[in-house]
Amino acid sequence: MKDANVTVMELNRTIERKKRTPQSLINLKKYKLLYLMILPGLLYFVVFKYLPMGGLIIAFQDYQPYKGITGSPWVGFKHFIRLFTEPTFFMLLRNTLVLFAMNIFIFFPLPIVVALMLNEVRHKFFKSAIQTIIYIPHFLSWVIIVSISYVFMTVDGGVLNELIVSLGGKKISFLTSPEWLRTVYIGQIIWKELGWSTIIYLAAITVVDTQLYEAAQMDGAGRLRKTWHVTLPAIRPVIITLLILKIGHTLDLGFEHMYLLLNSLNRDVAEIFDTYIYTAGLRNGQLSFSTTVGLFKGVVGLILVILSNKFAKKIGEDGVY
Repeated sequence: MKDANVTVMELNRTIERKKRTPQSLINLKKYKLLYLMILPGLLYFVVFKYLPMGGLIIAFQDYQPYKGITGSPWVGFKHFIRLFTEPTFFMLLRNTLVLFAMNIFIFFPLPIVVALMLNEVRHKFFKSAIQTIIYIPHFLSWVIIVSISYVFMTVDGGVLNELIVSLGGKKISFLTSPEWLRTVYIGQIIWKELGWSTIIYLAAITVVDTQLYEAAQMDGAGRLRKTWHVTLPAIRPVIITLLILKIGHTLDLGFEHMYLLLNSLNRDVAEIFDTYIYTAGLRNGQLSFSTTVGLFKGVVGLILVILSNKFAKKIGEDGVY
């Protein structure tokens, strides 16, 4: 009887101790191996994403490297005022928004269309061959992509211009003409990233319930109707999520690609915030001002992600968070 009472008392103490222990600590102990697996990724974001955010303080200083952050004088919103009052600001904003709009309305739907088309291919070898061919450009750097484009489109001996001349036309300066810059830009993005961007949509299509297709077929639906009424609604949450993330990069188009296309003849349509940060910050030594531009880009991206996520929830989608 005494042993039974002791056992009951120990059980009660164990229950009380578990009640006092936070659920998060219990889960941490229970799933410790899973948490260890996310540790490298977590460290990456802490070291390379969050810790550098402390350097944003120099946007409010007249930063001088030999004085450091603690010794550089404070100037408040001086650099922000300069950014918004300079004539180049509206040029940068226009060029960035136009290129982003081309990304959204031209490039973004294409991987969805390609994924739907590949899903209808029944011959496995033919399907795999197409996927391999369109995936390969993703693994090439922008330097190689732009270099290959140069070989094809240069005025002096370019394959495309030679073809135009052979057909009776005149040579076109694709790489230096402001009129062709945006077309070349979006064409290179499609060439490089189209195949890779289809992977997520193909993965989403593979988990669609096959019974839905069978039911649609029994109702007399053909391939096109099954795609429109079954496949697209099933992958809509993935599309919305990727669109929200894409909107967060409205002012962040990437430096390397546009910098390789930029030259003195097309600067009026090719200069964007990313290239301007490099010019002002590294080449001209205006570190505080370039940090201000980067901070402005980040804040705008954050606001757009929050607003687009709220809009997605209002129309019944899950959103990003």
